[in-house]
Formats: sequence, C-alpha cells, structure tokens
Amino acid sequence: METTLTYLECTRCNQMYDYNVPQFTCVNCGGILFARYNLDRAAKVLSPAKLGNRGASLWRYFEILPIERESNIVTLGELETPVYRFNYFPAEIGVRDLYVKDESVLPTGSFKSRGMTVAVSKAKEFDISIAAAPSAGNAGGALGAYAARAGIRSVIVMPRDTPKLNVYESFLYSSNVQLIDGLINDAGLIIKQGVERHGWYDLSTMKEPCRVEGKKIMGYEIAGQFNWNLPDVIVYPTGGGTGLIGMWKAFEEMEQMGWISEKRPKMVAVQTSGCAPVVNAFQQGSKECKLFENAATFASGLRVPKPFADYLILQVIYESNGIAISVDDDTIRKTMESAARLEGVILCPEGAAALAAVKPLFENKFINENESVLVFNTGSGLKYIEVLQNIVSGKIDNKLT
Repeated sequence: METTLTYLECTRCNQMYDYNVPQFTCVNCGGILFARYNLDRAAKVLSPAKLGNRGASLWRYFEILPIERESNIVTLGELETPVYRFNYFPAEIGVRDLYVKDESVLPTGSFKSRGMTVAVSKAKEFDISIAAAPSAGNAGGALGAYAARAGIRSVIVMPRDTPKLNVYESFLYSSNVQLIDGLINDAGLIIKQGVERHGWYDLSTMKEPCRVEGKKIMGYEIAGQFNWNLPDVIVYPTGGGTGLIGMWKAFEEMEQMGWISEKRPKMVAVQTSGCAPVVNAFQQGSKECKLFENAATFASGLRVPKPFADYLILQVIYESNGIAISVDDDTIRKTMESAARLEGVILCPEGAAALAAVKPLFENKFINENESVLVFNTGSGLKYIEVLQNIVSGKIDNKLT
C-alpha cells in the first residue's frame, strides 16, 4: 500500500505546504491545514468493491491517509464501529429510521482513538520524542495510549474536574499529566507555552493536519454501512468539531473518487445550553464563534468555550443546510437513562445530547418522519461514573431493601 498524499493546504488562504516536515497551522493566516491526495490515483487502487478484502480496520484506507510507510502505523486495533437501528426510541419521537453509530467499541473507549492512531503514527514517522495535547476527557487517554504504544512521551493537560476515569487512564498511560483549575482553552494555553519553550509536538484539536484524517474515516464507514447512500441527517455532538469536519471532507473525497453521488446529509451540531458557542454563532448567521462565557456542563467533551475550528464547523453546517441546536444537562441525563432502559445502550453524555436533540428537531420540522437519521455516540458511558452515580442515586438502596 502507498499513500496518495501530495500536499497540505490551508483551508483559509489555500497556501500549500510540504507534508514531509511537521506542519501545524498556516504561517500566513493561521488557518487549519488539510491533507490533499491524488484521488484519481487513489481510485485506481482503492474502491468499495476492494474494501471487503482488506478486513475491517481503519487502516484499510491507507492510500487516503497521511502516513507514508506502513511500518510507522501505531495501532491498537481500530475496527469499523457498528451502526444499529433503534427499536423503541423512534416511537417516542416520531422518526421512523433512527440509527446510532457506536464509537464506544474503539480501543480507548471513544472516537478519539481514530484521530490519535493517525496523528501519533505521523509523530512516529517524524521521529518525535514528546507529543502534547490539552484534553477535557477522552483525548487525553487516547493520546497517552497511542504515544505509549509508539514509544513516545506524552504531555496531557486537563481541567481538574475532568471525569475521574479519564484522569485515571491518562495518568496510567502518561508520565506527565497536569491538572489545572480552568477549562480546556486554559489547558490549551499551557500546551502552547510548552510547544514554544520545549518543542513539544502539538496534537491539539485541529492544530495539526492528521487527527482529522483519522476522524474522516467515520464518513467512509457510514457510506459503506448505508450501501453508499448517505443518511438524510447526521446528528453529531460538537465540542472541537473534528469529526463533523472530517466526515464532510470524506464525503467530498468519496464523490471525487466516484464512490457516492453529490447528495449530502443535513449536518446537525449538538451542544449543551451551558456551552453553546456554535449554536449562538449559527443563530446570528456568523462565520466564527465568540467565546462562551462561564461554560458549564457535565458533558465534558462539549465544554469547549470556543472551538479552534469554529469557521470550518459553521461552514459544514451552512453548506449542508444543517443546523446547530442545544439541549440542557437534565435532558441529557434523562436520555442516558431512557436509552439504557429502552435500547440496552449506555450512551456517553455527548451521545445522549445528540439523541436528545432529535425530538425537538422533529417537532420543529427540521427532520421529517421519512428521513433516515444517524446519531453519533462518541464514547462509552461507562467512563462517566459520576454521571451514572447521579442518575441512579436513591434508586439502588430502594431496590436492595
């Protein structure tokens, strides 16, 4: 297998960059860089018909991933995640075809495995010694795990109130975890200082071009799972927005290779009422977000007061005729409980937020009853022990007595 990567391109000013040396954001305008491929060449060696002979690994898409040598792949076994249909939830909300893509089965228990397997593989290819990133939850554990697998040291900076299991796993994987008083944007400032002072390799969300390449494979998987006809609506919990952006990039690539038509899903970005910078920007018709003051939600992956990739998130929403919507924490808790009892699925709070958004989207006629709707569960609800304790509080004792 051989990558068809040809160059990196700024998503703002279209400046091109060499992919053979570490690149982060555009030196001219600060824009986010995308990996660009020779898709004509890729289509000659990679096709839907040939995928079945390559197993179910994320790395079966090697030609359209940014790693040059297979020997540099750092993997923990990232297999295609399942899509299954909800049986009982649709009756509650009126949507006929409601599906979930369950990312909790990935090696580190969340979709962060996708981005980190590719980004850390690239770090290995560049012979990096220390990789660093801020995290409000699952990204820290994923970075720590893949860095350990690669023999690379990792630095992880996390808010002190990050869910305990995310903190524990990060400490287990990494020798350098810092807990701070503040939010993920404050953690990001510490990483920035470390990059400038100590030369850390920055794996912050969307500040390097490889994590989004791992996340884009969600788009390829969805297309295959829906028989190369995309669902009508994709409902995605949006903090940093890498997956939303990555899927949109994947749809463009697949169309250019002749795998899918020009039809696109309506893309829905779901946030919480306690931290909704994208929702606010969308409602104002803005192309960028303002800092969301006093951000507060127990859905830690959604507590991003101003996503770095805000302009790309909003671009996807506008281009897809999508929408940004928020739900409150109490509704998220109730949805977690209902999903467990009705469908046998313990959603993470972020996934529950996405599912909770479907009902108001149907009620306001953004979704109609004949449309197929795909909701993303981005991680395992079992990692949120404090949330589960809160949900079952007062019920366990009653059952036991």
